[in-house]
Amino acid sequence: MADNGLIDPGIASAIERTKGVKQEGVRAGNWLLKEQANELLNAPDPSTLKGKRDRAILALLISCGLRRAELVGLEVDTIQQREVRWVIPDLVGKGNRLRTVTIPAAVKVRIDTWTRSAKISEGKVFRPVNKGDRVAGEFIADEKAIWQLVVHYARATSLAKLAPHDLRRSCAKLCRKAGGELEQIQLLLGHASIQTTERYLGTEQNLSVAVNDGLGLEME
Repeated sequence: MADNGLIDPGIASAIERTKGVKQEGVRAGNWLLKEQANELLNAPDPSTLKGKRDRAILALLISCGLRRAELVGLEVDTIQQREVRWVIPDLVGKGNRLRTVTIPAAVKVRIDTWTRSAKISEGKVFRPVNKGDRVAGEFIADEKAIWQLVVHYARATSLAKLAPHDLRRSCAKLCRKAGGELEQIQLLLGHASIQTTERYLGTEQNLSVAVNDGLGLEME
């Protein structure tokens, strides 16, 4: 309007400097339902080396809630047994916080399938794979490669837009739906506070067993 002489340039400049209305609340973000998670987990081709790697990566992102940096930094000898199960003990996460990540048996099978096929016995677990379907380096240099991997398989399925952090949030949601305790989910993800975990989970209204169904009021 100022360019067309409809208002004074000084007024236009003042309007431009005015801040927008502050947003309140917490953005819910995106997450997967169980069926969608299964679709994504099984999207990579298990007959190729790259597919085996990607299946293991997606399994760790969805089932264990790893961050991109944690995943690319994962080393073979950091996956250990504790109390007759596989875990990643003392994983250094955001804010240098330590946590122990439990690895479901099916996820460990995918990791072993990849490392065995790629002949990896030490060093970084995940490596680049070239167009010839061969390992092409000792480590993944840029964690953006994980973002690109997730986007690729999301587009190849019916999931469309998706980011690695959405898979971390999905892990929390699926754990909760499976009956996981809030404190245990916090420990798995390495959140500094239970409030952060609660924000991840949000609040979902139970329509099948509604909160006001059990009021016990007598109505004739």
